[in-house]
Amino acid sequence: MSTRISTGMVFNQSVNLMLDKQARLMHLQQQLATGQKMVTAKDDPVGAGTAVGLDRALAELERYGKNADHVQNRLGLQENALAQAGDAMARITELTVRANNPALSEDDRRAIASELVTIQDQLLSLANSTDGSGRYLFAGTADDTAPFARGGGQVTYNGDQTQRRIEIAPETHVLDAVPGSEIFMRVRTGDGTLDANADAANTGTAVLTGFGRAPGNWSGERYDIVFTSAETYELQNTAGEVIRTGEYRSGEDIVLEEGLRLRLEGAPAAGDTFAIGPSETRDVFGTLDRLIGALQMPFGSPEEKAAQQNLLQSSLRDIARASEHMIDARAAGGAQLAALDNAQALREANAITFETTLSSLRDLDYADAIGRYQIETAALQAAQTVFTQMQSMSLFDRIR
Repeated sequence: MSTRISTGMVFNQSVNLMLDKQARLMHLQQQLATGQKMVTAKDDPVGAGTAVGLDRALAELERYGKNADHVQNRLGLQENALAQAGDAMARITELTVRANNPALSEDDRRAIASELVTIQDQLLSLANSTDGSGRYLFAGTADDTAPFARGGGQVTYNGDQTQRRIEIAPETHVLDAVPGSEIFMRVRTGDGTLDANADAANTGTAVLTGFGRAPGNWSGERYDIVFTSAETYELQNTAGEVIRTGEYRSGEDIVLEEGLRLRLEGAPAAGDTFAIGPSETRDVFGTLDRLIGALQMPFGSPEEKAAQQNLLQSSLRDIARASEHMIDARAAGGAQLAALDNAQALREANAITFETTLSSLRDLDYADAIGRYQIETAALQAAQTVFTQMQSMSLFDRIR
């Protein structure tokens, strides 16, 4: 077998060699100019695909970070609003305790009621707080309109009960601000489980001073203690049926076999009723309305004083429970803020890992690239020298 050699073939080989060297040099120049190892995806198809996936992961981390910034702003504003509401509730408690002082005049109590009206307006304003972008904090997902409005002598809630779950890291979510219905409206009365109250129509001087659980199995039913005289009473169920009768002594517990007890002081009148049973729910504003109404009641006769005392004692219990309810809401918000901090640390750690991997895939090793550039430059120069020398050569010189 023989190989045919021609002048054209030799020239073409030299030209192709120089073009190849020039292409390599141009590629190295692009790498050195951009600092990127992969100028095009064909340089490393597998690495390019991996890099695109890492870019997407970094973009997701950035989106998570924006979500976290938004919800952190709202939770921080919720914390501020609830802190102010807690201070307001503490002032209400202080004023209520002061109002229980029998030495206060009717004018003093009306002055306290006037301050309570101002605090109530402050609480309503806090309940309608916004996040700085026009969205209401305590409206749930219906946050484009004010959630609380006063009308018909009461405050109503116009938001919804939905609490957003916001993703702030891969498979990590936090809850947005708590809907106002869960903070200001659905507050358990009494001790949160059990409550007792004097009937507003009572005409005696008996004051409810305490209640609680007693030995026995309470079924969760409500009972009425209806006095038939100043010293005797009937225990009735919700159907009005008489379960038993008993004798009353001022200052002593009335213990029910059903597992409940309550204590009265004073002299009840025939027909006076005291109820004990499961706690109901009442909004904070309604509790304040009851308290303000109690302070504006006449305070002359012993019967009027007893009626006012019963309302003040009930309001004081409900205000204490509302204060605890707000503290619980603040604690829940604090837990979400702590979760935000943990998620930020996770995002930062993941971002560093992704960026390190991307750097190993994309970033150019300048020392290696410069070395290869010098080698390719020398090789191109050698190829050009050989080509120059070959230009003066011809196969016809060999056959002369």
